[in-house]
Amino acid sequence: MTMTTFNLPDLGEGLTEATLLSWLVAEGDEVAVDQAIAEVETAKSAIEVPSPYAGTVHTLHGAVGETLEVGKPLITVTTSEDQANGTSAPAGSGALSYREEERAGTAVPAEAEAEEGSGNVLIGYGTSASKNGRRRRRKRPAGGTGAAAAPAAAETTAAETRAPRVSSPLVRKMARQSGVDLRSVTGSGPEGMIMRRDVQAAAGQQTVSRSASAAAVSPTSAQDAPTGLQIRERVPMTGMRRAIANKMSQSRTEIPEATVWQDVDVTQLSSMRQQLKDAGHTAPSILAFLSRFVVAGLQKYPELNSRIVDSGSGEEIVHFEGVNLGFAAQTDAGLVVPVIRHAEQHSAQNLHQEIRRLAEAARAGALGGKELSGGTFTVNNYGVFGSDGATPIINHPEAGILGIGRTLDRPWVVDGEIVVRKITTLTLAFDHRVCDGGAAGGFLGYVASCLENPAVALADF
Repeated sequence: MTMTTFNLPDLGEGLTEATLLSWLVAEGDEVAVDQAIAEVETAKSAIEVPSPYAGTVHTLHGAVGETLEVGKPLITVTTSEDQANGTSAPAGSGALSYREEERAGTAVPAEAEAEEGSGNVLIGYGTSASKNGRRRRRKRPAGGTGAAAAPAAAETTAAETRAPRVSSPLVRKMARQSGVDLRSVTGSGPEGMIMRRDVQAAAGQQTVSRSASAAAVSPTSAQDAPTGLQIRERVPMTGMRRAIANKMSQSRTEIPEATVWQDVDVTQLSSMRQQLKDAGHTAPSILAFLSRFVVAGLQKYPELNSRIVDSGSGEEIVHFEGVNLGFAAQTDAGLVVPVIRHAEQHSAQNLHQEIRRLAEAARAGALGGKELSGGTFTVNNYGVFGSDGATPIINHPEAGILGIGRTLDRPWVVDGEIVVRKITTLTLAFDHRVCDGGAAGGFLGYVASCLENPAVALADF
């Protein structure tokens, strides 16, 4: 038997630390190769970390809520010599073909699993094939009631120690915040997988069961001196929330931004989308059309598709060939910005599909670091939250962000007559170091004209 320590792996994209959200195993548990052992939250997303070793958990390094550094011990497992050899990923092994995977728990075909291991990896480590990597049963005291008692006990032990299967890390986070023990929840998903609705139902039952006793208890908490109010809750600034706060502070500290805005008549665009729906086609969303026009605008005004970098001998404005377009997406974990790489190569319909795919993955906590970084310009549809306008904060180190508010029926002058039109407001925040008001106003005006006359604009590209 050997003691094998598994360090927190490279999380990719320059990430050097992660917050430990929960342990999915306990000391003394048996773990199998690729079994999820911990859930951590980085500045990008929440992910489950799988074990590359099979054996018995000896030591858990770190407490829930603690910030762990990449390369520092995460878990120590007692393994047999052949298991330790079989589950390592030496240089040149098949596991290295999966180095681009950025999330644990990614499924691969059964043939690949048999030949190269499961492929459940984070950056910098993986699992290779191992005929000895099967789950081992915990030894139980002698004295069973019959020949069938030992297998039954082993199956029970395995079921007790295996982490509950959930549809995404956000389900675990929801359960933790609601005080729900996932081991007591019966999943309604495929093969008993626990879904959000299962956690919500369990949380509701707990609330009902506690309501009678809770009514008679007066909560006590510390008092805040400046306000004189009782403190209801303290929420640590960790993981994604801290990353968001740091990013916003860095943007406002380093970028001298200016803001321009313009009201836009999108009546024709709304009519064109309705015609597509009536004809049985999928109509690209307003954000998809906006994104397509923004990409075209950036090609006409490349100053806004740039960033300032320190070359060592001074600052330089770097202009890009191509557009990596980010869009703001609200998730349960916070605001994230998925990135569509080379957005200039996509039609409005393709952009609609990509926005939908990435937004769904973001809400499920399934995006990797590559999909959440590398943007050169950002769009934001805050109109879906009922806002007419806003002053968006530039996504550092980009040079601009364009936001769109909700569309309302308003009185509008057309050919000297006051008529009811569908009006929205565009707001552009830009880095005044890379361009002046002329370029910013020209870009905003171009995008506005495309939204007002979409058929003419789309005919050009």
